[in-house]
Amino acid sequence: MGTSIGLLHPGAMGAAIGGLLADRHPVSWVSAGRGPATRRRAEEAGLTEVADLAALAGCDVILSVCPPSAALDVARSVAGFAGTYVDANAISPRHAEEIGELLPRATVVDGGIVGPPPRTAGTTRLYLSGPAAGVAGLFDGTALRVVPLDGPVGRASALKLAFASYNKLTYALAAQAHALAERHGVGGELRELAADVLPDTPFGAPGGITSAGRRAWRWEGEMAEIAAACADAGLAPELVTAAQAVFARWRDHRDDDGVDLDALLRALVS
Repeated sequence: MGTSIGLLHPGAMGAAIGGLLADRHPVSWVSAGRGPATRRRAEEAGLTEVADLAALAGCDVILSVCPPSAALDVARSVAGFAGTYVDANAISPRHAEEIGELLPRATVVDGGIVGPPPRTAGTTRLYLSGPAAGVAGLFDGTALRVVPLDGPVGRASALKLAFASYNKLTYALAAQAHALAERHGVGGELRELAADVLPDTPFGAPGGITSAGRRAWRWEGEMAEIAAACADAGLAPELVTAAQAVFARWRDHRDDDGVDLDALLRALVS
């Protein structure tokens, strides 16, 4: 029968991870309050629909993969759960610890996902900290590489946010630079220069900025978590909050497959 798993909630990343597990374990998702796009993703991933959160009470594992700003509320929604709860969201180490306080009956595992939705081996890692031994084996033989870390809840989140603080800020910096050049009529020249000197970066291959623009609604919240983690560590958060402000200007392009680079650069100019 396998390990029974509840998935909260199947966005692009969550559905892909749930699909890996559904090949060998029963994976349930809650349809109440979810839209047609979520239903489509869940059906394509082979997940089992249940009506409400109460139906997940008997699951062995609940996996939370949601926007960072929703992570605490999602944990609160299953506050009485007594199984293993894996929070795999881009949240600060302090918030990861708070989730443990919100779920006093559960075994809480801290997770951090690095990479795109895992459809091909070698692209995506799931770091785990805390009591992760019972979770890591669920993904054996799948496209998702699981990396357990020694130490308590919060370490996986810290590693995820440290990586994202560099990786995602590069897109904000690249977009700001291209927007500045466009504003002064030298956008084409900057694109040629960056492609020649830094071809393998978001600056030199700005087509990647369009992908960032579609996901910026989620990255904005992630920057808030990184800024909080920096402040908690005694580091200056201002660099990250500036990137958060850049991503906030792309909110209207959430999941907009038709947006192009020029539209995103125009959105940065107030």
